[in-house]
Amino acid sequence: MGGMDLKKKKKESTLEDKLKYEIAEELGLMDKINQVGWGGLTAKESGRIGGLITVRKKELKKKKGK
Repeated sequence: MGGMDLKKKKKESTLEDKLKYEIAEELGLMDKINQVGWGGLTAKESGRIGGLITVRKKELKKKKGK
């Protein structure tokens, strides 16, 4: 419910968006995303990106904390 409302507002590039594109590029998925969109990724590919976003965010928090 609430998640859909956020996407209708002005699309600002968030940290998650930046990390998502960066990780997709590193995994070699940008060609596929450009052809079929984010919805065309498999659950495994999406999960991999999501997991790596989580890892990177934790790393960034650790660096800020120091």
